[in-house]
Amino acid sequence: MASTATIGSSARIRQLNDRLRRTGMGGRIVLTAGVAALSPAAIAAIVAAVARFDAFTPHNDPHGEHDCAMIEVGRDSILWKIDCYDPTLSFASHNPVDPAVTSRVLTIMLAEEY
Repeated sequence: MASTATIGSSARIRQLNDRLRRTGMGGRIVLTAGVAALSPAAIAAIVAAVARFDAFTPHNDPHGEHDCAMIEVGRDSILWKIDCYDPTLSFASHNPVDPAVTSRVLTIMLAEEY
């Protein structure tokens, strides 16, 4: 079955991804074991850095969806990624522009955990 996403959907996906990343609303945020093991201050700094990241370019965001980036926070290299699943979190969403059929998950990890 072809995706029901349409041309122009990248802008809507970007908007939904930015909302999750910036506010924590519209999905789930998951910290990997490596990030969770850091101090509370380090975790807060990492989450804040992910939220305010805006250095997207055609090189690091070729589809314009603001769904992944690598950042440096203190001495840590951090990779964050947003994936779009079906509501059961079992499969990829067939229509990531529709929040009714999509569960967004923002995963924040140490680059070495990837």
